[in-house]
Amino acid sequence: MANSSGLNRSGLLSRVAVAAIAAALVGTSTAAVAAEPGPATKAPSAPKVDRVAGAAQSDRASASAASATAASGAALNNLYGWHTNGDIIGYTPVGGGAIQRIAGRQGWNWVGYKNFTQADTDARPDADGWYHADGWYAVNRTGRLHFASDGPVRDLGGGWNAYNRVISAGNTGGGAPDDVLARDGAGVLWHYLGNGNASLTQRYRVGSGWDAYTQIAGKGDVTGDGRADLVARDRSGVLWLYKGTGNYRSPFTSRTRVGSGWNMYNHIFSPGDLTGDRRADLVARDSAGALWLYKGAGNSTNPFPSRMKIGTSGWNGFGALF
Repeated sequence: MANSSGLNRSGLLSRVAVAAIAAALVGTSTAAVAAEPGPATKAPSAPKVDRVAGAAQSDRASASAASATAASGAALNNLYGWHTNGDIIGYTPVGGGAIQRIAGRQGWNWVGYKNFTQADTDARPDADGWYHADGWYAVNRTGRLHFASDGPVRDLGGGWNAYNRVISAGNTGGGAPDDVLARDGAGVLWHYLGNGNASLTQRYRVGSGWDAYTQIAGKGDVTGDGRADLVARDRSGVLWLYKGTGNYRSPFTSRTRVGSGWNMYNHIFSPGDLTGDRRADLVARDSAGALWLYKGAGNSTNPFPSRMKIGTSGWNGFGALF
């Protein structure tokens, strides 16, 4: 790996930046289409620290209320795209669900990797109670699980080629740090708990039959109860919601049907919260390469009631989005 971890730390949301963005996003309703994949554009100016201190009182009150009532909801994160040439490009939330490209590459030399997923491994909020990912997990071509954050990439062990899907849906085990879910070739779902330093516990078998799904996604609380949830799309295009329980041995309830027609998308994922409302959002890419945001509504019967286009074309150029 070049340049230590191969991760541009400036592309991760700092705790100061998260607080500022959160204050700015609460109550924002307008959105612009994101910059498309391609040559790097100038990064948006990071909100200044005095933007938080001098924010309108209503913004501060709303932000405080949001963090107080949903501190264990979804983390406010960037969105990342991985090219097969090993480059990782970052996009940061700028209001109302819109995202804007961060200048330069946020990672490099990630050739041959798969199953990228963001994670908040230390579970430390900023002063306003907001959480964000501090790095990402990925599996390399030999089946080693790596984690990138500050410093060199960490090798967390082998054997991960046994899994065809690896995802951190947030805190799914009842502890503080984010945990990891992995589906093996037989459709069995396994649960690894986070230790708080990016390392993981032994695995726990938590389900079977998960090979029925072509897409599995989640990054925090969807339903508004403070527990991390999961959604999965079956082969007929039906979307199913699995509500989180907080029990590491049985992290999800039985499934609930929440939509149909999701076969129009070739990739479904969640980076977490892109709107600043502490609810996990869902992002989907269609066959034409457009990117759609489904804002989390905070209820279990209709968690994603409408969609908004946040990228017009070109997103099929990424081999992975997370």
